Amino acid sequence: MILRLAALLALFCLTPTGATQAQNASLLADRVEIVADETIIASGSVEVLFRDARLRATRIIYDAAAETLVIEGPIVLEQGDSTLIFADAAELDADLQNGILRSARMVLDEQLQVAATEIQRVDGRYSQLYQTVASSCQVCANRPVPLWQIRARKIIHDQEKRQLYFHGAQFRIANVPVAYFPRLRMPDPTVDRYTGFLVPEIIRSTRIGTGIKVPYFITLGDHADVTLTPFVTSNSRTLETRYRQAFRYGDIALNAAFTKDDLEQDHRAYLFGNGAFDLPRDFKLRFDVRLTSDPAYLLDYGYSGADRLVNEVELSRTRSNSYFEVEVLTFETLRGSELPVESQLPNVQTNLFYERRFRPAGIGGDGSWQVTLDTHRRQSDADVIGRDVTRLGGQADWQRRTILANGMVGKIGGRINADLFRIAQDSSFEPYLTHVTPAIEAELRWPFIRQEAGGATQLLEPVAHLAWTNTLGADVPNESSTLVEFDAGNLYALSRFPGNDRYERGFRATLGAHWMRIDPAGWSWGVTAGRVFRVSDLDQFSRASGLDGRFSDWLLGTQVKMDDRLSVDARMLLAPDFSIAKAEARINWTTDRFGLSSSYSRIVADPDENRPDLNSQIQMQGRYDISRHWQSNFDLRYDVTAREATRAAFGLIYQNECVALDLSLSRRFTSSSNVEPTTNVGFSVGLNGFGTDGRRYRRGCS
Repeated sequence: MILRLAALLALFCLTPTGATQAQNASLLADRVEIVADETIIASGSVEVLFRDARLRATRIIYDAAAETLVIEGPIVLEQGDSTLIFADAAELDADLQNGILRSARMVLDEQLQVAATEIQRVDGRYSQLYQTVASSCQVCANRPVPLWQIRARKIIHDQEKRQLYFHGAQFRIANVPVAYFPRLRMPDPTVDRYTGFLVPEIIRSTRIGTGIKVPYFITLGDHADVTLTPFVTSNSRTLETRYRQAFRYGDIALNAAFTKDDLEQDHRAYLFGNGAFDLPRDFKLRFDVRLTSDPAYLLDYGYSGADRLVNEVELSRTRSNSYFEVEVLTFETLRGSELPVESQLPNVQTNLFYERRFRPAGIGGDGSWQVTLDTHRRQSDADVIGRDVTRLGGQADWQRRTILANGMVGKIGGRINADLFRIAQDSSFEPYLTHVTPAIEAELRWPFIRQEAGGATQLLEPVAHLAWTNTLGADVPNESSTLVEFDAGNLYALSRFPGNDRYERGFRATLGAHWMRIDPAGWSWGVTAGRVFRVSDLDQFSRASGLDGRFSDWLLGTQVKMDDRLSVDARMLLAPDFSIAKAEARINWTTDRFGLSSSYSRIVADPDENRPDLNSQIQMQGRYDISRHWQSNFDLRYDVTAREATRAAFGLIYQNECVALDLSLSRRFTSSSNVEPTTNVGFSVGLNGFGTDGRRYRRGCS
């Protein structure tokens, strides 16, 4: 075996004479011959290294006088981390920055391949390729023709700007010409974001007709961009836009569209946006904007399925012993049943909240005090139905926990709330009302732990909770506590009303238990059960809440979790006659090839909650990877009460190393006074290798 002359060649450098040259080129080879003192012939495993360039060949002739390299192949030239050139022969200068490579092929970022009769290197930045064929498709003996290719008279690759410039380009599918471009510019595969067209999409809708979306992406420096998407159908004209910007201490994102169509006489538009900023002194600012011109616009064009729009601005600060928050919200309903009475619904709400925690001296435990301010405003000026309410409240809270000698965990606590209400535009109430609500509680938990022989751990914790609350003062309108949830999160709470205009009253006891088993194999199972017992029924809750009467419904809940693959969460409110007031279940199941997310809900009719009929629904979303290249997904929503589907959607995606195909089909079945049933079909084709990465889908040639 011929020894490599590493020691000799480490001292041997190909040194250009230019005064600005800061680094020499190095040559390594199995054999080196010096001819006439000016010509060096290197053969065997030859390598030339200069800056970020590395060239490998079988034979190189270096002319010191002309400072040129004559190279015999096969040749491999690596430029940086993303450019690779193969050639049969080449003539280059000593620093590999200029020259010609013949019968060459350039590979960019292991994705896009460009074959050419020759490649001309210019200043180490440009590669000019002549008589070219470009494609990211894998070409094999059994697949000699790529799915798509771009043939061009010349291609210039700007390595600094990472752009490809095509001259006389012809786009072919299965070797059939389908389009011609005198000039064409596209990003190379290393580009994450650059101004240019994105993947177009063809859409067919029974509501708005057949059309095409052609997004155009515009970079605005390193930290901002905007996407303009003309969307033209047979009966509508739309311009969609998305703007994003990242700041040093926050970011914003805005999505909007402006439409003129045959469905409405007026122009239609929407604006969605959000942002978050870190402010001085630990403050955080967050906003969320949701605006639309008419109730049906978002569903007609598939921008959102929301039936209420909430706009919000929030300023908050969190510290070790205090929390501050102020927010302003506006509401807009899109529900057909609520539109006739929209002016009677609260549409502006302001909330201010401040809490401070402390440890009282002498008595121990944990204490806190709060100050809150809430306002609810309606558009209507009519009496009663246009009621506006402002509440100023204060709360002081104390509780102390202790562990007894037998392992029981005890807790005692107290709380007092004081609220002042100002009521306008409702003659059935006095303008100013107050109430004070004292409360005390005591709780006892007795946790038991058992270790199984196999390593699994069981935890059983029975709980007894006693509470007394009484509201002293006037009865006030219910603005924020109309919907009450009874679940494991508030099973032992002092009050289960979500707002501060209602407090759970009377003497009551809550008995419950929680059991959990944790297996070392990675799965766990938990069960929670509980019930509330009252001395007397004060008629505070609705039937659907599960808390009405002297004895509440039984709360039954279970949780199952298996690694990150399976999770089940279910709860039920079971009445003494075994009727179900409310039930819901959620399941998430994920494997390497399959994913399913499903939920079921059932809630009884309750006029107090403005629900005249039983409501029961099933929702399912899932995906299935049919193969390495084929994926499918679906979305199904079914109204169990009406025994009909409300929405169904199906998608099919194919991807390989050179193309991505996306076909979607959806149907919205239900209709209302402002929304009609609609069927939508979408189709898009993307070319991998131009700004998108298809390497994970690369196929073999077997």
